[in-house]
Amino acid sequence: MDKKEDAIDGESELNMSTKKPAVFSGVAPSGSLHIGNYIGAIRHWVEFQDKEDNIFCVVDLHAITTPQDPRKLKEKIYEVAALYLACGINPDKSKIFVQSHNPDHAQLAWILNCVTPIGWMRRMTQFKDKSQKQKEIVSMGLFDYPVLMAADILLYQTNEVPVGEDQKQHVEITRDIARRFNSRFGEAFTIPKAVIDTTGARIMSLQNPLAKMSKSDPNPDGSIFLLDDADAVQHKIRIAVTDSGKEVKASENKPALKNLLTIYSVLGNESVEALEERYQGVGYREFKADLAEVVIEFLRPIQKKYREIWESRGYLDDVLRRGLEMVRPVSHETLARVRELVGLG
Repeated sequence: MDKKEDAIDGESELNMSTKKPAVFSGVAPSGSLHIGNYIGAIRHWVEFQDKEDNIFCVVDLHAITTPQDPRKLKEKIYEVAALYLACGINPDKSKIFVQSHNPDHAQLAWILNCVTPIGWMRRMTQFKDKSQKQKEIVSMGLFDYPVLMAADILLYQTNEVPVGEDQKQHVEITRDIARRFNSRFGEAFTIPKAVIDTTGARIMSLQNPLAKMSKSDPNPDGSIFLLDDADAVQHKIRIAVTDSGKEVKASENKPALKNLLTIYSVLGNESVEALEERYQGVGYREFKADLAEVVIEFLRPIQKKYREIWESRGYLDDVLRRGLEMVRPVSHETLARVRELVGLG
């Protein structure tokens, strides 16, 4: 894996009582997790569990910034948590909990709202993009999404926030909010940094190789979900968009093939160069058939473990409860400091 890219170096920080970097990340239960989530984020979370003090949150408060079916949302919260575990997140090494179970997130978000200029929010590109799609149903929650994300991160004196390139602006505004608060009221927050991995960080849609694979894509054929069965995987890869010509090669003018080769390389643990050599002179159909088998075999143990966890709801509840118990002292301490500094009773 390539060296992680840090947004900044050398800033003074408050620190949690640990020698490991404090890392916070979360996934909204607003859709189904897909292989892009695994390749771009979750596999790295698993790999660095021994080197970092990790907090992995199911950010359900973020999910309701867009309309959700309440019954499906409850199920998706547990689905995301179970998939964290099935993909290799170890609750003995990492803390896993549900965002709304800790009211400190919402309380800190309100306080940060009161020190964040509205002009900063108007510059957020993701809000502009999403509001264009939602139009009349766009909510204040969606507009305020970055401040809630800032509260998530700052509550735990986070040092590093692993994000994709599309989320980098949210971490940058978190840093701005933290600096503004610290300057105005006194030192309360660690200044976090975005950590962007350059290897396989962006897995693209199978139907539009110029757009990122997304949980919210209205076309389900664009994403391979971690819980897709073998027939679904074969179908989605068979109809995946390909580039002109017949050469199986990862080049800038072949974005579809480059995406499929990246998926094959990561999940099949084989270099893109080796794959290009193996499929030299071979048509797309055979390449796609082999890729489908690689994906199916990769997903098989994850799905087996997921089913075991899902059938042991008591175990999953216990993991989430223990995770919450471990993070609450840190968030309470941060919030108490913030309340004191702003003069709240």
